[in-house]
Amino acid sequence: MDIDLLVENFKKKDEKAFETLYHMYKDSMHGVIFNIVRDHAIAEEVMQDVFIKAWHKADSYSSKKGRFFTWILNIARNAAIDKTRSKNFKKSKQNLNANFFVDIIESSENLDKSTDAIGIKKYVGKLAKKCIEVIELLYFKGYTQSEASEALEMPIGTVKTRNRNCINELRSLVLN
Repeated sequence: MDIDLLVENFKKKDEKAFETLYHMYKDSMHGVIFNIVRDHAIAEEVMQDVFIKAWHKADSYSSKKGRFFTWILNIARNAAIDKTRSKNFKKSKQNLNANFFVDIIESSENLDKSTDAIGIKKYVGKLAKKCIEVIELLYFKGYTQSEASEALEMPIGTVKTRNRNCINELRSLVLN
């Protein structure tokens, strides 16, 4: 089915379109959310919330601003970050077992798995190392720009500029 028609039907509250889009994107959304919250049950819960939020805010999507996948991916990423900042999440993670930290300690090996989850591994791999570092922290590990600035030991302005430039470079790779 044509994605544009599917999205238009979704915006018109067609349940079949919702179901089709859900099955198309659920694995990608779960992968992105999981890489931020690091818990499958919470990732599943957040993913459900994302699709419900998208359903209720479908009118705010505009194909002129970008692809539907990008729109819903941003909702998912933001929802996952919001979840990690919530009091309940922080409270539940006070006594974590060591398994929670296994993938956090990994560096670029984790990026392969993350980017593969949303299907852009081959594009991210073509970027410069400095771009990969910024994109991995901001988009796949859920860091804020301030946290990325500290982790990369660079000024926040540099992180913001690099993020913008790297995303533009990634966009041109994907769209060409």
